[in-house]
Amino acid sequence: MQIIVLLVSLVVITLGAEVLVRSASTVALRAGVSALFVGLTIVGFGTSSPELSASMYATLDGRMGVSVGNVVGSNLFNIAVILALTALIKPIRVGLAAVKRDLAVALFASLLLLVPLGTGGVIPRWLGALMLVGLVTYLVAAYRKDRQAKPGDQALAEHEVRSSLSIEEPAKAAHAWYDTTPAHLGLIGGGLALLVFGAKWFVGSAITIAQGYGVPEDVIGLTIVSAGTSMPELVTSIVAARRGNPDIAIGNVIGSNIFNVLGIAGLCACVAPQVVSPEMLRIDIPLMILVTLALIPIMRSGGKISRVEGGVLLLGYICYLLYLLSARTGGV
Repeated sequence: MQIIVLLVSLVVITLGAEVLVRSASTVALRAGVSALFVGLTIVGFGTSSPELSASMYATLDGRMGVSVGNVVGSNLFNIAVILALTALIKPIRVGLAAVKRDLAVALFASLLLLVPLGTGGVIPRWLGALMLVGLVTYLVAAYRKDRQAKPGDQALAEHEVRSSLSIEEPAKAAHAWYDTTPAHLGLIGGGLALLVFGAKWFVGSAITIAQGYGVPEDVIGLTIVSAGTSMPELVTSIVAARRGNPDIAIGNVIGSNIFNVLGIAGLCACVAPQVVSPEMLRIDIPLMILVTLALIPIMRSGGKISRVEGGVLLLGYICYLLYLLSARTGGV
């Protein structure tokens, strides 16, 4: 029964994120917000809304291991699985200069998760508040950079965002009642509601199933919860690759990783200090930092993430999962 609840709730979460991202992107583009900013914020952050709802529910339920594990596991999954699969479908051509600032922010955000080494294994409220301030600062800087972008770059970015999300051009958009801005605002509310209820069911069923096999809370967050809540990023990136815009996956993943740490971990820590397990501080968080660092030489190699490099990332993630199942769950 719990497995059925898990699968149904995952569908509800994915549907909620899809409705939220598409409707919010449509409203923003029609309001005159550039596609460069939409792609960075609404697409990158909106696809992380399942992680936010799941981690917040886990925090309110006192499951800090699930909350923090979800953030770390999602960041690992985003790079080692989503970017890897996207590159296997179609090599991602992107210059390091194009994402240098965002990658640096993602790396800095990851390093903040090592602060608990000096705070007794806890992400305190003051650090959570600092993370949220960092997120706002990053958004302001991104917006200012966006305003300075060349018209040609903005037009290309808008075409790629619309193509990846199946949003029609304004001149071609239907004018039926369901395609109006008020209707999309209603859909945004509906998408948020689906995320809230889906997260409650998903986290509850995942914990029940995993604990029945003696799986620790942090491993639950690192595996089942993180993989499940990362489905919107996976779908968005694969669709973008199949439609000839694999570079959208880079912005989607890096934007999501930044939001996961600064936004989700920061907000959850403000609600309640987040306890980080010694294993996570010793193994999982350093691995997340290492995988983020690995993007730098990968992007320097011919300006693309090749199929071979994508395969290496995916193989590394599979080995990591095998380690979790053997060493951290008693061989379950």
